[in-house]
Amino acid sequence: MAKRIEDLKIIGNKRLNDDFFILELTGNTKIPEFKPGQFVQVKVDGSHETFLRRPISIHDVDYESNTFKLLIQIAGNATKTLAGLKRGDVLNLVYPLGNSFSLPEESETVLLVGGGCGIAPLLFLGKYLKSRGCVPDILLGFRNKERIIEFEEYRKTGNVFVTTEDGSMGEKGYVTSHSVFSAQHYSRIYCCGPDRMMKALATYSKSRNIICEVSLENLMACGIGVCLCCIVDTVKGNLCACIDGPVFNVNDLKW
Repeated sequence: MAKRIEDLKIIGNKRLNDDFFILELTGNTKIPEFKPGQFVQVKVDGSHETFLRRPISIHDVDYESNTFKLLIQIAGNATKTLAGLKRGDVLNLVYPLGNSFSLPEESETVLLVGGGCGIAPLLFLGKYLKSRGCVPDILLGFRNKERIIEFEEYRKTGNVFVTTEDGSMGEKGYVTSHSVFSAQHYSRIYCCGPDRMMKALATYSKSRNIICEVSLENLMACGIGVCLCCIVDTVKGNLCACIDGPVFNVNDLKW
C-alpha cells in the first residue's frame, strides 16, 4: 500500500477524560483503505521539545464520511499539544504505515484484549471482523471505572468484558485473570497493551495452541524502517516494528 505525506484537517477533538482524547480527521482526497493494526506518524507542530513524529494507531474509520479517528493518551508535551488542537486545524501525517492483523477463518472464535491505551487499534479491528461475519468477544482492562473509555462503541462491535484493578467496574484484577478465559475457548487472540500483559497472554496462548497476535507499542522515530530504533528480537532475526510490525505472531517473538 502506497504511503502518503499529507496535511489533514481536524474536524473533531473529543476529550474522553483527563488522560484520553480522540481526534477526527479528514482530507481533501479520498482516504486510503486502511487495514486493522496500521498506524500513522504525526508531526507535532507547536511543541518546541518535540523533534520527531509520534506513532498513533488507527482507532476507527468511516469511509462514507471520508474520516478516521486517532485515540490518544496524554503522556507528554507532544500529546498535550495535540490535545489542544481545534476544529479546522491541520495535522501532517505519514500514513498508512505498518502491517495488519491476520483474519480468522469463518469457524474461528476470536477474543480481542486491550489494556489502557492499547485498546486503540482494537475498535477498528472489531468493526472490520464484524463486517465480515465474525462477532468478537472483547476484553478491556483499566485502572478504575473513571478511566474506562469507548465502552459503548465497543459494545456495538462485540461482546464486551471489563476488568478494573480496583474492582469499581467489571471483574477486579488484570485482564489475564478474567473468568472469560476459563468459560470460553478461543481460536485466536488479538492483543495490544502493556508488555507484561501481552507476554502473559502469549504464554497462555502458546500453552493451548491458540493463535495469538500482538500489536507492539515500541518507540518509533521514522515509521519507515530507517532509524532502527524500534528493533524487535524475533526468531527471524532483528526486525523493525514499524515495517515488519507492529503486529507480530507471538510465536515469532523471543519472549
